[in-house]
Amino acid sequence: MTIVGIDDTDSRTLGMCTTYLGAELAGLLRDAGATVERTLLVRLNPAVEHKTRGNAAVAVHCDIDPASAHEIVDEVLDRAATEDDQTSPGAVVADCSPDAVPKSVAEFAVDAVQTRHDLADARTLIAESGYRSATRAGGRGRIGALAAVGAWTAFEEWTYECISYRERERWGSERAVGHDSVFAAAENGYPAVWDTVDRVEETAVCVPRTPCPILHGIRGDDPDAVRSVAEQIESEAVASRHLFVTNQGTDAHLQAGRVANVQDGHSYRLTATVASAPETREGGHVFLELEDDERLQAAAFEPTKRFRDRVRALRPGDRITACGEVSDGTLKLEKFALRERVESERVTPDCPDCGRSMKSAGANAGYRCRDCATSAPEKVKRALERDIELGWYEVPPVARRHIAKPLVRGGFDGSTNPER
Repeated sequence: MTIVGIDDTDSRTLGMCTTYLGAELAGLLRDAGATVERTLLVRLNPAVEHKTRGNAAVAVHCDIDPASAHEIVDEVLDRAATEDDQTSPGAVVADCSPDAVPKSVAEFAVDAVQTRHDLADARTLIAESGYRSATRAGGRGRIGALAAVGAWTAFEEWTYECISYRERERWGSERAVGHDSVFAAAENGYPAVWDTVDRVEETAVCVPRTPCPILHGIRGDDPDAVRSVAEQIESEAVASRHLFVTNQGTDAHLQAGRVANVQDGHSYRLTATVASAPETREGGHVFLELEDDERLQAAAFEPTKRFRDRVRALRPGDRITACGEVSDGTLKLEKFALRERVESERVTPDCPDCGRSMKSAGANAGYRCRDCATSAPEKVKRALERDIELGWYEVPPVARRHIAKPLVRGGFDGSTNPER
């Protein structure tokens, strides 16, 4: 078996798409007589600096000889968007079964999804493993390409995406996709197919807004289901379709952490106590502090839409498990689970005679009603009316990262409240 990895071929401004070139690579390998077993779409760390929005690398698993594979992928790199000086394509060819990559390469893949690598790390490991590589414009893409080579061994959980591509002459123009047909197809495929639309925001999440070759991408747990939903969508002509096996929707980027040891550029799942009341600031962003020995600011930013109301419903003293990326010392919330809920608060007592709120009688002197001369020794407990139940809450589909796991997929340690 041979694994061919490829990455960093697209541009935020000029378009192109690593998945598109990965699909073309798979086709060229077939044309050369290879049997393609699968094409992996591997989402890498969403918090790294050098990335386009999805930060995707691709690996093709096939049975062609490595020398021929190297020639073909080297030709494919000529199609990358290297006119953008931020694009730095790279490819790696490994002469081994996807199940038999060295432990060091599998560990490299995990780190590429959860932390970060320098190009020197990739170059060294490529040489040590005896792999071939091809580059353009510096070849930073060798990092993601090598991670894609090791991903099949590194990770156990996989989902699917069926991507439909546009005819080349339409690239960069407005997409013609039937809005109603997308929503109908999404309803037919749910819950096996997820994050196709956002029903509250009335947005077709599966249709990109960049100048890339993608018409729409349908994600889900079943390969036949994602193909079926893609075929139900009414749209402009589809030039081609390709099915990817992917780590999307798996939370592979999250690592266990504590408030005291988080680092920028990493994503965590950590449990802590809400230490401050949620505060809505300019722009509609909601901030609060979490505490577990030390304090950490967390935020639900405006693009997370209605998720902010879930965060606003939290109270100091609540115990939550929070998931998200840390950037500039702030945890950017992707989802959270309310574990323990504060049920009461201590308040100034009311006078039993007139019903008015008592006033402080002085330091350590309790409270007194000035009109009735009644007194109370301390604050009293009052039951809180809470509009949030224990369980998991998430950002809506319109704000979800590709790699983040939707609650509808299940497997969470508590009740869930999926967003649609």
